Amino acid sequence: MTDERDRLLNAALAHVPFDGMNDKALMAAAEELGISRDMVRVHFPEGGASLAAAYHRRGDALLRDWMEKTPPEGRYAERVAQAIWHRLELVQPELVRAGATVLSLPQHAALGARLVWETADTIWNGLGDTSRDVNWYTKRATLSAVWGSTVLYWLGDESEGKAETRAFIDRRIENVMGFEKFKAQARKVPGLAALTDLATGWMRAPGPRDLPGKTKEH
Repeated sequence: MTDERDRLLNAALAHVPFDGMNDKALMAAAEELGISRDMVRVHFPEGGASLAAAYHRRGDALLRDWMEKTPPEGRYAERVAQAIWHRLELVQPELVRAGATVLSLPQHAALGARLVWETADTIWNGLGDTSRDVNWYTKRATLSAVWGSTVLYWLGDESEGKAETRAFIDRRIENVMGFEKFKAQARKVPGLAALTDLATGWMRAPGPRDLPGKTKEH
């Protein structure tokens, strides 16, 4: 089943630049491979949205393997930037753009947000994050925002070698690290720590069943 799904994914992606990230690409791929339409629905129940999700998650899986075999080095900000940049290198702009078009539709917005979160989670886990408190959420939420804005910038970047995107990543990461430093210093101010705890006290450390990657994939 997995091999068939992978073959269908690869074949469908070849049609995406011409047909879009949709059922048309999936059905053309299925016809080429001799796979029934019913099996297409089994492997990609939401059509183009499932195809986009599969392509996105393949990129995350490749990033996970890369970080395990070649851990980023340098300052923490540099390591995060390296991970984001490498994640971009694992995908093709035209396929990402097609997927983003599908996932931006209202009925797929939740899936799109989840995929962004999963990428942030992959990066933090690859960097050895072991937080189990509110920081587990805030780190991923912050990096999700960075990743989302970076992809949009990257898609419109026409500079040689995407040099402007690399500079954009560095700026965003430095801003995030500066904010984290501010939070750490702010918590030393009498009374401010209590306000922070009050604002985020409803959150709890995630258990295994709470993690975003633990629910059924689309």
